[in-house]
Amino acid sequence: MDKRLTFAYGRALVTSRLVSYGAAIVLIAVLLVLASYISAVLASLFLLFLVGLYVLFAVSPMFTAHWLTRSRIILRQGWYFRTVLPLAEVVSVESVDELRPGSTPLGIHRPLGQSTLYVTGGRTGLVIARLAAPRRFWQAFGLRADEIVFDVADRNGFLAAVEERRRLLPPVQAERADA
Repeated sequence: MDKRLTFAYGRALVTSRLVSYGAAIVLIAVLLVLASYISAVLASLFLLFLVGLYVLFAVSPMFTAHWLTRSRIILRQGWYFRTVLPLAEVVSVESVDELRPGSTPLGIHRPLGQSTLYVTGGRTGLVIARLAAPRRFWQAFGLRADEIVFDVADRNGFLAAVEERRRLLPPVQAERADA
């Protein structure tokens, strides 16, 4: 058994961000060049800031993937989202088919009034992980979530690998003093 399996996620969000952020940076750069009242240093610092955001939110998701180790699910989306879910704290991992494709938000989204965190890069191959206890996620402004919906390119392979690894966990012994 491999120590770590890598599962890619959807790239619809990344593609749209690459195009829209890139176009915005080019447009702002042209406007800054044409504006004569802005100093060159200030304009270059602003453009450097925009390029940094472009790399962080549009380019970095292309180089990350979700990982499944022997005892944990590690969800990643770019350099700005990473969470570790120990399999012992995950109640179930299931396929999500009941959501309408248009109703699943892209990106990192935690709707107010719901306890579900969405970490999606696409709207296909959705999986839901239900946690034993709610956790706070700083990427969602510290809000609690007890369900995480994410997408993987190979959903069936991911679910089979999770079940295989869950069988390897030691059983809970209810009769122990520290159970």
